[in-house]
Amino acid sequence: MIKAYKIKLNPNNKQRTQLEHSAGVARWAYNWALEQKKKHYEETGKTISQGDLRKHLTKLKQTDDYQWLFQFSNNITKQAIKDSDEAFKRFFKGQAKYPRFKSKRKSKWSFYNDNHKVKLSDTHIRLEKIGWVRFAETGFLSNEFRPLAYRISRYGLHWYVSITVERPDSSDYSTPVNEPIGIDLGIKTLATVSHGKIYTNINKKNQVRKIEKRLRRLQRQVSRKYEMNKEERRYRKTCNIIKIENEMTRLRTRLNHIRTDYIHKMTSEIVRTKPSHIVIEDLNVRGMMKNKHLSDHVSKCHFYEIRKQLTYKTEQLGISLVVADRWYPSSKTCCECGVIDKTLKLSDRKMKCKCGSRIDRDLNASINLSRLAV
Repeated sequence: MIKAYKIKLNPNNKQRTQLEHSAGVARWAYNWALEQKKKHYEETGKTISQGDLRKHLTKLKQTDDYQWLFQFSNNITKQAIKDSDEAFKRFFKGQAKYPRFKSKRKSKWSFYNDNHKVKLSDTHIRLEKIGWVRFAETGFLSNEFRPLAYRISRYGLHWYVSITVERPDSSDYSTPVNEPIGIDLGIKTLATVSHGKIYTNINKKNQVRKIEKRLRRLQRQVSRKYEMNKEERRYRKTCNIIKIENEMTRLRTRLNHIRTDYIHKMTSEIVRTKPSHIVIEDLNVRGMMKNKHLSDHVSKCHFYEIRKQLTYKTEQLGISLVVADRWYPSSKTCCECGVIDKTLKLSDRKMKCKCGSRIDRDLNASINLSRLAV
């Protein structure tokens, strides 16, 4: 079984600078490869392989202008070129949009290290050309595993290493015996399960609202400071602005961790009931985001993250995950008589049918979804 561990690092100031420079080299190599591919296609009408690009880069490193590349691991540029080639392959298969250049401000800071060049101890990891970096947390890795790949990335203000390992399969594949369940996702209640369990929206709790309120105040504060330091159509970033922006980054990271942790606990609790099937909706999140009144609420619910976690957790336990059709009228169909009420509005929170049934709208939808498994 392939499994990934993401462990927080605790580098010193010198190592932190080296990590940032290494991520910058990976970004530069990715953009350089994209530029070479685009230029070669415009000149010849053919694509250029990643092997030719790596040979071309090796020749460039011999020149005086590119001698600085020898200060970093060769695997960083090698994997960045592979990533650019994979991005083009996904584009031609119709799985992604046309590859774009990575921005220093917006793109993710990450780079690759070959597993043959990395060494591990109980408390440290040795990265090529950087040295031994201390783990901020220990006890995750066992001695009985075979590492396959290492990715170092920055999330917020902290650095992490993602270790992909191959370990013996210890999943419980006993046959699920409980009845199928349906899950209706929403904004008011994050998830309503067909057996009656309701999971409230974490964004409506006081802990999250206090952090969001603090974040809004800091955003207004840093905006005023930028206006105060404006000089001839450009903004000057002072030390106080950097402090406030770092605090904003810390709060955004904490918010994301709270939401992700809540979703992990929710999906794990649902899967551990071991139903024979789990039915979820195929939500049009992109269309929902076009509504300016709902886009902020929809983005905070992390619907895609819920579906992704349910997908791999059901696979580990041998549970069948069914995705209902996007146009299936789960909310408008009465769970008692099966009549479709086309007059039901989004503001109607109760399903009132002519047969006399009175039921909560979300619970009615989840019950209809559970019957799709049969």
